[in-house]
Amino acid sequence: MTRQQILTLIAMASINFSSMICYSILGPFFPHEAEKKGVSQAVIGLIFGCYAFCTLVGSLILGKYIVQIGAKFMVTAGLFISGGCTVVFGFLDRAPEGTVFIVLCFVVRSINAVGFAAAVTSSFAVSAKVFPHNIATILGFMEIFTGIGLILGPPLGGWMYQSFGYEIPFVVLGCLLFLTVPLNMWILPSFDAVASQASFFRLCTRVKVMLICFVVFTLSSGIGFLDATLSLFAMEKFSMSTGSVGLLMIGVSLPYGAASPVFGIISDKYPFIRRWMMVLGGMATAVSFCLLGPVPVLHIKSQLWLTVIMLVVIGFSLCMTCIPTFAEMLICAHENDFEEGLSTLGLVSGLFSAVWSAGMFFGPTVGGYITHKLNFEWSAGVQGALTFLAAFLQIMYFTNEEIQKRRLQQSIRTEPTLIIEEKSPLLSSAHHL
Repeated sequence: MTRQQILTLIAMASINFSSMICYSILGPFFPHEAEKKGVSQAVIGLIFGCYAFCTLVGSLILGKYIVQIGAKFMVTAGLFISGGCTVVFGFLDRAPEGTVFIVLCFVVRSINAVGFAAAVTSSFAVSAKVFPHNIATILGFMEIFTGIGLILGPPLGGWMYQSFGYEIPFVVLGCLLFLTVPLNMWILPSFDAVASQASFFRLCTRVKVMLICFVVFTLSSGIGFLDATLSLFAMEKFSMSTGSVGLLMIGVSLPYGAASPVFGIISDKYPFIRRWMMVLGGMATAVSFCLLGPVPVLHIKSQLWLTVIMLVVIGFSLCMTCIPTFAEMLICAHENDFEEGLSTLGLVSGLFSAVWSAGMFFGPTVGGYITHKLNFEWSAGVQGALTFLAAFLQIMYFTNEEIQKRRLQQSIRTEPTLIIEEKSPLLSSAHHL
């Protein structure tokens, strides 16, 4: 690797790690803290979900104008905004309970989400620009640091909350984000690019792109659902402490981070199996969500060991499904005459981040609502059904695509035969003459 590639890799790793650790610290203790402020489970889900919704909107806008804004500026400005909002969120425990607390949570989380969208959308585009031939491998490497951030966030947040109170986790990790700003200003390269006329609408007219988007949506929906509901389920069902819940949530993030580089290398080395990685991963995720509760119709008693095993399987299967998606979306864009450059990378990374955020909004809000009205077991079953639907649609699409390819190959083989048969009588007549 060149010096520029190494420095870019360091910058992207710092962005993924710091952003994810700040995002994941809320899971073990914020739902419990919000309940003490008089916030219902449904509204807690909305607070988690609004972050994703604003990331969705921000990703689409910033992805479209990444060339005009500048990829490097977008990264550093996003990290600065996200760091400031993380620190401010740590002082919301001093706000009056009820409406004032809820409104402030929504406002701070929404602004934080825009900063996060800027950093992550730009980081995807920059990574694909610097490593055009190893996108899945680099994405897998970056997901190691995503996994480390998700691993350390819940237990570290839970420990600091138990030891020092509500404010310290946010202040410490917000300052960590601030430290990444000068680091990225120093080591990230600047990119010169020309804005294209391509649009999200044209990209979204491709059936394959929309199908992959739905896959990404179901993955992030499942993660967002677990962030918002797993901690309360574990506390109520298994009488676990806040620190123990933080350790439980490692069950997803540890296998996800560990498997990411492996699936990334496999995806780049054998690109023809990417689609089946997404299908098999989706099926495994669907089964795991149905057994996580488990779903009441299965008549299986909830047990801690079963929950832990299913969380581990979800971590592996989510990774298997997720790693090939960005590369497949980019290839599909290039196959449909989108130019190769930073502008197209911005569109694809913006769409990817937006769809991921849509799932992160849907998972906590709808999952929180179903959990509030029914229970965690049924809500997890709904997440499993969505993932199964995405995998089933992929099977239908890819099977139809294979049939079409075989028919095309068959027609190509038969055309020369038809031409020879048409010419044979003429040649025969000429011979008799």
